[in-house]
Amino acid sequence: MNFRQIEYFVNVAELGSFSRASAVMRTTQPAISRQVRALEEGLNLQLFHRNGRGAQPTDAGRRFLVYAKGILHQLDGARHAVTGSDSDLVGKIAIGLPPSIGHVLTMPIVRAVRERYRNASLSIIEAFSLPLQERLLAGRIDVAVIHNPSPSPLLKIEPILTEQLCLLSAKRGAKRGALPFASLDQYDLISPLAPHPIRSLVEAEAARCNIKLNIALEIDAVANMLQLVREDYGHAVVPYNVVRAGMSGAGIIARLITRPTLKSTVSLVTAARRQHTLLSEGIVDIVRQVLQEELHPAPPRRSR
Repeated sequence: MNFRQIEYFVNVAELGSFSRASAVMRTTQPAISRQVRALEEGLNLQLFHRNGRGAQPTDAGRRFLVYAKGILHQLDGARHAVTGSDSDLVGKIAIGLPPSIGHVLTMPIVRAVRERYRNASLSIIEAFSLPLQERLLAGRIDVAVIHNPSPSPLLKIEPILTEQLCLLSAKRGAKRGALPFASLDQYDLISPLAPHPIRSLVEAEAARCNIKLNIALEIDAVANMLQLVREDYGHAVVPYNVVRAGMSGAGIIARLITRPTLKSTVSLVTAARRQHTLLSEGIVDIVRQVLQEELHPAPPRRSR
């Protein structure tokens, strides 16, 4: 067993194909196949199911992958400690952001990553919190910013800030000032499809208060929700970062929801059992710093 065999194995496992690994590593496919076969023979295990569509790790391959990535991480760290700088690190990192937060953080994250890791490849995926959590568990993204993530032993959850929920309404003819939660049953609500963290929070509180919410429209796109609110098709309950990000724009007012105050927690989430590289750890640090710098919980003023 040698480091090259392990590196080839990890790339084939993550890319799902010998041909894709060949293109990424700029090595011939037969050379990669020979090295992986030699690794399998040395371990006396089959590490891949090979078929015409690609190569998928066997159960043994998935177990070995965890340790193989750890070995490469240690080697990468040793090399970096004696010869390199952050700008020399290479690799691909995927970050998941909810739309409202992505609107604020995408540019500062890209600027910070490009300044520190000029050779890294970066992907930013925007989606609602639940799909982001599912992609994180599936290994398709490396770090995500999530509203109210569901606790799991498979996830490392780091709360960053907690902010108040507010009701968005079309500006024309709308009331102003704080809104008691019990009054929400008087409004036609535009909401993401269940299960969504904010919707679940609101519906749980409505059940506790014994009020019935009127979900008039279910829309799984923040921009479309806001446009519908602006045109007075209904009202939306959102974290205040939607307003702070400037997504609500003109024509919409935000009213704090009180009695009780509902709050949403924004957390930085990574996979608890995945081996991290120097690059992935550095990117997580960047996302954490940008979150803390850019998302200042400054709620709207209560009208008198």
